[in-house]
Amino acid sequence: MIHWDLAGIWLVIASFLAGCLNAMAGGGSFLSFPALLGIGVPPIQANATNTVALWPGQFTSIAAYFEDLKHNLKLVWPLGLSAIVGGSAGSIVLLRTKQGTFLHLVPWLLLIAATLFSVSGPVSRWLQQRTRSQRAADSHPSFLPLMFFVAIVCFYIGYFGAGAGFLIMSVLALFGIQNINQINALKVVTTTLANGVAVLIFIARHQVLWQHCLLMMVTGAIGGYLGGRGARRLDPRLARAFVTIIGFSMAGYFFWKVYR
Repeated sequence: MIHWDLAGIWLVIASFLAGCLNAMAGGGSFLSFPALLGIGVPPIQANATNTVALWPGQFTSIAAYFEDLKHNLKLVWPLGLSAIVGGSAGSIVLLRTKQGTFLHLVPWLLLIAATLFSVSGPVSRWLQQRTRSQRAADSHPSFLPLMFFVAIVCFYIGYFGAGAGFLIMSVLALFGIQNINQINALKVVTTTLANGVAVLIFIARHQVLWQHCLLMMVTGAIGGYLGGRGARRLDPRLARAFVTIIGFSMAGYFFWKVYR
């Protein structure tokens, strides 16, 4: 076990950088989750602690999209219900997974998340093109199929979650939501609710290591503020490429560590 002072320094650095990455391009979990594993936190508790530490930043981001949400208020409730059901199921399944089993899934989950993140750029461009090319701005998606697919994605969010935001965006676009700002707004609400119910379950089941979590909240918030300011001067393509490299590197490292 690493001494607390050294562990604290590493968590400060990793969570600060995670906050910066989330503000600039996303993908902060590629640093913060492995950082918890690296200081000896068991995999399931590391995932729970990381989810709780990053959630306040997600919640506050809803305010930035409030105006865009007004255009799809009828979708907020069904999507919210799907998020709560899927997020609850995913988090409960996670807590019923054995530590060793989840540890062997970690490399695959990181690989999936890195792959999702790597293709999110092209998908975002496709969404923007689709927004410009379609004129039926008042199309109404079918609620039940939309809720079903959103619930599946939110199950993944409750279980692990990294990289799931672009999946929500893709589902919404495929079901007829065409304005990119409205898609982002609904994505933020959906992922925040799915993670929020997971946060409540993790806390109720005493899976959160608060001595690490509170430290990550503070340093992640500072990193997020500074990262948001720096993002205006940084080429977003470079930021996304950097995060993608980190994601695949972490996946490769854990494949080597777990399966060697």
